Amino acid sequence: MFEKVLIANRGEIARRIARTCKRLGIKTVAIYSDADEDAPHTLECDERVRVGPAQVKESYLNQAAILDAIKQTGASAVHPGYGLLSEKSSFAQALADAGVVFIGPPPAALDAFGDKMRARHVALSAGVPPVPGVDEPIPTDDVAVAKAEANRIGYPIVVKAVGGGGGIGMQVVKDESGIERALKSCSDRGAQAFNDPRIYLERYIQSPRHIEVQVFCDAHGGAVAIGERECSVQRRHQKILEESPSPLFAGELGERARKLLFERALAVVTKAHYVNAGTVEFIVDSSSPTEPYFLEVNARLQVEHPVTEMCTGLDLVEAQLRVAAGEKLPDVVKNARSSGHSIEVRLYAEEPRKGFLPRPGPVDELVWPAADKDLRIEAGVEKGSKVTPFYDPMIAKIVSHGGDRAAAIARLDAALAALTIGPVITNRDFLRDVLGSDKFRAGDYDTLFAEALAKQK
Repeated sequence: MFEKVLIANRGEIARRIARTCKRLGIKTVAIYSDADEDAPHTLECDERVRVGPAQVKESYLNQAAILDAIKQTGASAVHPGYGLLSEKSSFAQALADAGVVFIGPPPAALDAFGDKMRARHVALSAGVPPVPGVDEPIPTDDVAVAKAEANRIGYPIVVKAVGGGGGIGMQVVKDESGIERALKSCSDRGAQAFNDPRIYLERYIQSPRHIEVQVFCDAHGGAVAIGERECSVQRRHQKILEESPSPLFAGELGERARKLLFERALAVVTKAHYVNAGTVEFIVDSSSPTEPYFLEVNARLQVEHPVTEMCTGLDLVEAQLRVAAGEKLPDVVKNARSSGHSIEVRLYAEEPRKGFLPRPGPVDELVWPAADKDLRIEAGVEKGSKVTPFYDPMIAKIVSHGGDRAAAIARLDAALAALTIGPVITNRDFLRDVLGSDKFRAGDYDTLFAEALAKQK
C-alpha cells in the first residue's frame, strides 16, 4: 500500500478520499488555490501545497504545478477524485512517466472513453448498442450533411459536443429549423469548455431514464458490476439526485433488465482493458426498460458513489487504492450484494426557481442534521466558509439509507428539514419538493421531471 497519496482535487471529494487514507494509515497531501487557502480539505491532510490562483485552469488544472507538488512532497500516488484532471490521459501518462501511480484507469482506457466517438466505437465493437446516431463527427459548417443525418436518425435529435460532459455542449433539436443554430452553439461550447469543436448527432429518447452501472476491474482480469444507480433527476442535464436500486427495475421484468444492463456494462469496459473504478452510463426508454442504450463511460469515481457504498457496505476508495497498488479485486468487492435502498441529493448554492442560477455566497450559519448509519453527509464547507464563484457551487451531498425506498425517502426528507444553512441561497427546499412529489414517490419520472417541477412552483 502507498505511504503517501496526493489528492488532486478539492472540496467534499478531497475530504472523502482523505478519510479513507487516514483509516488505512496513508499520509495525504492536499493541493489548493488561493480561493481555497483555508478550505476544510486543506486542513484535514498531513501536508498541503499551493498550486496557483483561484482560476481553475491556473490551479487545479495546472498539471505542471501539481507535478511539482508531487515532487516536493514525495507522494508515490495521486488520487484525482472526479472532474478536473480525473479523466485526462495526458495527466495519467505524465504521472506514469514520473514513476507515480495514478489511482484510476490506464491512459489507454482514458483515451478510449474520453472521446464520445471513440467510446461509441468501443461499445459497438463489444456488441453493445449505443443510442442511434452518427458514428463520426459532423462537419460543423455543413448544414446539409447534418440535416440529412438528422432525417435518417429521426427527430427529435440531440446535438452533442464530442468532448462534452456534464451536459455542456448539448442541445435538443425538434426539427431541421433548429439544426444550424445548434451546430454552432454546441461546437462553440465544446471548443470553449473542452478545446474540441467537434460535434455529433444522436436520437433523442422521448422519455429518457438515465441509469448507470458501477463497475470495478483489476489488472488481473477480474471485473464486477456492483449495482445500478438511477440518475434521472437532473437540471441542465446535470444530476441533482441519485438512487439505488433504480425504481424502474421492479419485479421479474426488472431483474431481467438489470442482468442485461450489467452484462453490457462489463462487456464495454473489458473490451477496453479497463482497470479500477468506473461507471458505464445508459439511456433507457421508460416504456422499454429491457433495451438500454450505451451512453458513455465515466472513467473515475462518481459523485454519487456513496449510494452504492450505503447499499453494499463497501468503501470504494479503499478498493481503488488496493487495485491501484496492484492487488486483485478484494473478495468483499467481488461478492458484494446490495441491501435496502439509498438516495443521495446534491445541495447546491443555487436558485431553482430562477433557472437554477448559481448563488455563491457566505455560509455564516450551518447546522447539519445528526449523521448515523442511515444518514451520511459529505460536505465541502463548514460554518464560516464561502461558496466561491470560481468552482462548481455544490455545498454537500446528503445520503440516506433505508430498508426500502419509502424509508430512504423519509430519512432524507427529515434530514433536509433539520438542516440550517444561510445566508447563502440553496436548493434545499426544491430537493424536498422532489422527494415529496407524487411522481417521484411512484418512481415514475424521467430526466425532464426536475425542470418541469421547478416551473410549477
